Amino acid sequence: MTFMSPRSACRAVCVLAVLFLWQAAFAQTRVASPVAPPADKAASPTQSADPPPSMGVVEWLQRMHAASRQRSYIGTFVVSAAVGNLSSARIWHVCEGDQQMERIEALSGAPRTTFRRNDRVMTFLPESRVARSERRENLELFPNLLGAPDSTLADLYSARVTGRDRVAGFDADVVQLVPRDSLRFGYRVWSERRSGLVVKLQTLDGEGNVVEQSAFSELQLDAPVKMHALSQMMASTAGYKVEKSELQRTTAQSEGWTLKTPVAGFKPISCYRRAMGGSANPENTLQWTFSDGLASVSLFLEPYDAQRRSQEVVLTLGATYTLTRRLSDKDGDWWLTAVGEVPPQTLEAFAQGLARTR
Repeated sequence: MTFMSPRSACRAVCVLAVLFLWQAAFAQTRVASPVAPPADKAASPTQSADPPPSMGVVEWLQRMHAASRQRSYIGTFVVSAAVGNLSSARIWHVCEGDQQMERIEALSGAPRTTFRRNDRVMTFLPESRVARSERRENLELFPNLLGAPDSTLADLYSARVTGRDRVAGFDADVVQLVPRDSLRFGYRVWSERRSGLVVKLQTLDGEGNVVEQSAFSELQLDAPVKMHALSQMMASTAGYKVEKSELQRTTAQSEGWTLKTPVAGFKPISCYRRAMGGSANPENTLQWTFSDGLASVSLFLEPYDAQRRSQEVVLTLGATYTLTRRLSDKDGDWWLTAVGEVPPQTLEAFAQGLARTR
């Protein structure tokens, strides 16, 4: 993931299914192959078999990710942070073959309704009568698998079942995902026992403290959600000013950037030029995104503007950290905004490793 973005009311959106649609808008997720049930327990997509008694981290994550892509449901999703922030959203999710569609209605904060059909996202802001249309390749699903996960995930996290529980009326396995270093958070995941759908998620710091929790307070699995009906709602922009934001694919190398010191476990997955709200040079704003297979970090780079940028800070909202930093080289100054659901030392490592190549 991240289901809140830029956070608070939208945070329920990003942690959906769990942790999708982060409004900061990262980039690139594919569907993981589901784990096949044992031959003597073959099950339909709506009646999956119980999980094997012992699975590794990759197998657990495959199962959770496949469930988030294969099940239709309606539910109320609540996100809370250790500092007391609370937000919620009503979610309608439908699958038809390889087509995915959601409607997410914010129940807290400013009114907002977000629709997603595959990688196309439309956000309606009724107070300003604005509808924002954009393409998002990375939808912050939890688990945020980039295609079928490889064995490197097992080098970064371990997984173990710690018990059983009930969430929103459903039996769930409680799975602990433990990081093998201090560069990433741990997770405690409640996975619906029959399907593998994530119904509750806690993000844990290095001492095991809960920094953020998200869960369905009410859930209807295999709900009669109609993709055609959601598509019609998404297309109903009458009375709204439609603002379109398109990404332009590029490479960090061609833009003159490199990460001279890689951050362990994190691999570059996309690089775009994108328009950022308030940027004086939207065509020069670069978004470079990295992932370890679960956690994501986005680096936003733009020319430094002394009239707009002055304070270097590290901010946190739940499990999401933001670092801002002025970078200087012989050719001028740049402004870095690093955002990710990772510990602050991970963002610092990225900031320290960035360098200009021209």
